[in-house]
Amino acid sequence: MSDNSFEKDIEFLTANLDRYADFPKPGINFRDTFALFRNPVTYKKVIDIFTDHISKLGADVIVGLESRGFILGGAICYNLGIPFVPIRKKGKLPGKVVEFKYELEYGQDVFEIQEAAIKKGAKVVIVDDLIATGGSCMAAIELLKKVQAEVVECVVLVELTDLDWRSKVSTKTTSFIKIDSSS
Repeated sequence: MSDNSFEKDIEFLTANLDRYADFPKPGINFRDTFALFRNPVTYKKVIDIFTDHISKLGADVIVGLESRGFILGGAICYNLGIPFVPIRKKGKLPGKVVEFKYELEYGQDVFEIQEAAIKKGAKVVIVDDLIATGGSCMAAIELLKKVQAEVVECVVLVELTDLDWRSKVSTKTTSFIKIDSSS
């Protein structure tokens, strides 16, 4: 993919994101990636961009974060021929699980992964649709450390550039669409 066509694809995808003012609360401009997943043309571009990038990372496994990371992860894994493993909220996975509790703005949440889903030392790429505060990404990284996986990179479609997520996430993170949350 040439730099020029990549930039045009990113501009096209950015223009097709839905924006909802004052959702889920006043002052927040919500960026909805579902608009890109509903359209076969934009969805294919998103998956192609992720696949091209991740194919160069030597990943053994792709981990998708609940829930939009599942929409991305499965398709990318299909293209690359590698396993997909979900990280879910507490109580959603059967069998033995490993969990990590993390702080939210107004309380706590818990991520879980099936205990035997990833082999010790596996090279993992985390995928999700958006990074804002970095809490979910940080929690996924910590959870994957507990199962002794090596997180190679976090790859997200949209980055909210004005929020301080980088202070929480020290793992290399790639984003394709960069947006100020106030715009």
